[in-house]
Amino acid sequence: MTGKLYNTLKGKTQEIPPVWLMRQAGRYLPEYLKTRGDAGSFLDLCYTPSFATEVTLQPIRRFGFDAAILFSDILVVPHALGQDLQFAQNHGPQLGPLPDLTNLDFEQFHVNLSAVYDAVSSIRAQLDKEGFSNTDMIGFSGAPWTLACYMIDGKGTKDFNETRVFALSNPQKFQTLIDLLTKLISEYLVNQINHGANIVQIFDSWSGVLPPDQFRKWVIEPTKKIVAHIKHFKPETPVIGFPKGAAFLYEEYATHTGIDGIGIDTQVPPEYAAQTLQKHCAVQGNLDPMTLRAGGEELEIQTKKILETLGKGRHIFNLGHGIDKDTPPAHVEQVLKLIRG
Repeated sequence: MTGKLYNTLKGKTQEIPPVWLMRQAGRYLPEYLKTRGDAGSFLDLCYTPSFATEVTLQPIRRFGFDAAILFSDILVVPHALGQDLQFAQNHGPQLGPLPDLTNLDFEQFHVNLSAVYDAVSSIRAQLDKEGFSNTDMIGFSGAPWTLACYMIDGKGTKDFNETRVFALSNPQKFQTLIDLLTKLISEYLVNQINHGANIVQIFDSWSGVLPPDQFRKWVIEPTKKIVAHIKHFKPETPVIGFPKGAAFLYEEYATHTGIDGIGIDTQVPPEYAAQTLQKHCAVQGNLDPMTLRAGGEELEIQTKKILETLGKGRHIFNLGHGIDKDTPPAHVEQVLKLIRG
């Protein structure tokens, strides 16, 4: 069974747009903090299907969002490739040296991700069991460029200079890495669909650090290949792309990759998205997470503005980035009341 989000991505304009929020399962929810404590570590939370299922469903039970998104992390892909991965308290992800990928065991890569596939199956089953059959299920992956940034820089940085210099100094070597990631991400997403996801999203969180020619080479081209692979094996599955920070290149990304929906970040004017992007695909976004955290009158003004500007076309209400951990759950309720009121 498919829901409102799926139908919007398939071309249907809804009177009340579907809504879900990036990082809707997270530290702003007291029930998440409890489960996170029970799990022991963040990676244990991701790799234990029962825990991943529980935290994925928590915001669905509380808010009735139109979609559940797999609880995992984009960095499980480099981890499955044999790169050391740790999440240090208050320091974000720390990755070890780039592993030797010349004789990669492709079968083992998917075995290493079997807990993620099991989580997708478990989440879909639990949604149906708890009466959320109409709730869409989103699978996801990081995009090749963004994953390469973490794999080479070894952590989150402001501009990923090491990766950018590596890509320019070793273009052939870097192309080999991007091609490998493109192949594996394509398979990873198809496997998630096979296990119960009926929509997938590609997060290119660091696409905004690239100049136009490199954006085309390292963001648009690999994404186009991933989408083509998904459409070949799973033609009915819609794909959302989120090239955060793409600025003037949003339209080129929307028209050249084959995506069905485009996630827009906080800095994209809704007017621009309505005039330029909505004619190509569904637009997802783009309330500022800090406005959501602050609440009050400004939250009401900005929510209404987005609804009025994007509501005449295919629109998925979301944030321009992930929900902040200090957001009061009551502010999420306030937004949902405005959207559905």
